[in-house]
Amino acid sequence: MEKFTASQVLAMDGLADWRVMLGALRSRFVTPDMSAGAAFVARMVEAANAANHHPDLQVSYGHVDVDLTTHDAGGLTSRDVDMARTISALAAEAGLDAEPAQRQVMEYAVDALDIDAVRPFWVAVTGLEPDERGDLPAAGTGVVAVWFQQMDQPRPQRNRIHLDVTVPLEEAEGRVAAAVAAGGTLLSDAAAPRFWVLADAEGNEVCVCTAAGRD
Repeated sequence: MEKFTASQVLAMDGLADWRVMLGALRSRFVTPDMSAGAAFVARMVEAANAANHHPDLQVSYGHVDVDLTTHDAGGLTSRDVDMARTISALAAEAGLDAEPAQRQVMEYAVDALDIDAVRPFWVAVTGLEPDERGDLPAAGTGVVAVWFQQMDQPRPQRNRIHLDVTVPLEEAEGRVAAAVAAGGTLLSDAAAPRFWVLADAEGNEVCVCTAAGRD
């Protein structure tokens, strides 16, 4: 299959409901309630099964987020363009408006001097698998949250942003152990099982968190 560039896709007709971000066509369709969202998803699934090309879907109370990419091609192809147009037509038939400008994609960037040395740590602590470029793509349409922690004093030698990975309680200790075995350091378990603080070989920090003790 021919893989399209972002510029090629943006020049195509019938994609006003969609935006190209990080190798995928992404949109958000506003729904009056979750029942309407579920009905819309059912129609998309029917169309996807007929085309044998399936989007990633996330249903919330007031909207449905849709991502399209051709995984075996490693990017966008005519299959994504055709399915995007089909989904837009289904939305129009259901009276649903698209608000693609509300979509965003957030990525954490780890600045490293020796990528091969730090990558195993991040594989272990996130549970994600490297792609063909060695990056760790998030699955589906998961949302990354950003939160701000008040510092008690300036720490010029410390990163001011870190990653939180929240897992089920029964998974936490295994995730911490895997991260340490992959070259990481356990900086603190004082707040465990709420969270453990770890760092990779170059000092980039991550907390493995659970719901325990947060009532």
